[in-house]
Amino acid sequence: MSFLFFFTLSFVLISAVLAVHARNLFVSTMWLSVFSLMMASNFFILDAADVAITEAAVGAGVSTVLFLTALSLTGELERSGRAARLLPAIALFILSMVLFFVSFEHPRLGDPSAPIHNHIAPWYLSETPVLIDIPNVVTAILASFRGFDTLGETIVVFTAGIGVLSVLSFKPKRAAAVTAKQVAIKTSRIRDHLILRVVGKLLIPVIMLFALVVQFHGEYSPGGGFSAGALFAAAVMLYGILEGADRSLEAMPQQVMLRLAAAGASIYTLVGVAGIILGGNFLDYNVLSSDPVSGQQLGILLIEFGVGLTVTSVLVMVFNAFANRESYGE
Repeated sequence: MSFLFFFTLSFVLISAVLAVHARNLFVSTMWLSVFSLMMASNFFILDAADVAITEAAVGAGVSTVLFLTALSLTGELERSGRAARLLPAIALFILSMVLFFVSFEHPRLGDPSAPIHNHIAPWYLSETPVLIDIPNVVTAILASFRGFDTLGETIVVFTAGIGVLSVLSFKPKRAAAVTAKQVAIKTSRIRDHLILRVVGKLLIPVIMLFALVVQFHGEYSPGGGFSAGALFAAAVMLYGILEGADRSLEAMPQQVMLRLAAAGASIYTLVGVAGIILGGNFLDYNVLSSDPVSGQQLGILLIEFGVGLTVTSVLVMVFNAFANRESYGE
């Protein structure tokens, strides 16, 4: 396992360097996708399956599609002639050296004497079966013990989606390098590849089924709303790539997705408000049922559904906004 870990970690470094130095932006995007895939492999090796699923879905999947869609509106080659600046290079070097030397103060990987293994981690492991009674301690931490943090992350995702839509809704003052019709032609070319279309259409229901498992089985196995939302969005993006961005926008209009994103964040917030109304604290799931443990499980199920709904809707909105750049906002 140690050899595999250092192999994938080395490949992370190599792919990062190649992504930065590649002049062709398409090649750089592919190396960034490899970077995310290797990071997901590292997380799996470190037994962080929840993070690995999210990294694979968002980093290697969704982000790559969004980068490629953005490139279809610009060009594949990076602009040349940019003069090197000494001051930023010096600042970056100093910061790198500080981070490098500070890393020596970190505990060794898996060191049982590390502070985290002697304080908060043992409490989570011992109290989760008693207070919440679910096997996945990670879900218990994110959805219950740290519910405020996860609510903030959900609101950030929703706000970021609104921000992206606001930026993309403005019409460029000069003519775009690639028109929307040309983008549609580029996207539709994949329709001529029978093997890609057949395999892609076979994958879409499998991805969605796996997303449902990740969403509603996250209490017992790796998963949760963030991972499931990214997987759902990846399936929708695959459909848009296979059938054309216009079909994806037609199937999931922006206004509907915006309302669903707001509904997901509202569900999370209303669960917290329900705790206050029922005599508890904000995001106190114990009062949602006569049995506190059942209340915890119900609360986690509801807020994870809200997170998944928001993440799915925002990612689909962003994809549709990029893929239908000129038509969006008209």
